[in-house]
Amino acid sequence: MATGTVGRMIRYAALLRGIMPTNPNMRGEKLREVFTGLGFESVGSVLTSGNIVFGSTETDVPALESRIQKALTSELGIAGGTLIRSRDELRELVDSAPFGERTHGRGSYLTVTFVKSDAPGAPSRPLPAELAPVIEILGYDAAARAVFAVIDNSKGGSTPSHMAWLERMYGKDITTRTWLTVQKVLAKL
Repeated sequence: MATGTVGRMIRYAALLRGIMPTNPNMRGEKLREVFTGLGFESVGSVLTSGNIVFGSTETDVPALESRIQKALTSELGIAGGTLIRSRDELRELVDSAPFGERTHGRGSYLTVTFVKSDAPGAPSRPLPAELAPVIEILGYDAAARAVFAVIDNSKGGSTPSHMAWLERMYGKDITTRTWLTVQKVLAKL
């Protein structure tokens, strides 16, 4: 990926890890203030789970992630993690229809786990036996740096174990969104 800046404005989504909307420092208006203070344009938030959209001419995504995370930590005490995807990356991801005909619902969650660009690719370890009946890993998209999974919520209690498995696989620099949230973020971009 190129470094530096270009003349063209690029629309990005910052997917923040560890956001708890009940914490006043983690609410949309405070998050937007940090992004605006960093000089980004057309800053907006999507839902309350740490999805910020913004415009920038910068093209060095790892540097952007680092700069944003430093500001979030120093200004708001948020140390969770920042992952960035461009509008074009999210558009390609959504257009690829990784979930096929499956639908997101109360009993069956369609999830996308975003990983850092230097993370390993497809999961290299199988799901633990206790998760196999309730989690289906559909695959890994290298361009989006994302793992797709379907979680059967009707059996309960699988999400924390699934997240722990993902962290063992990719480290803590990951964040998961439902497929519906990914689509809403893209629509806001």
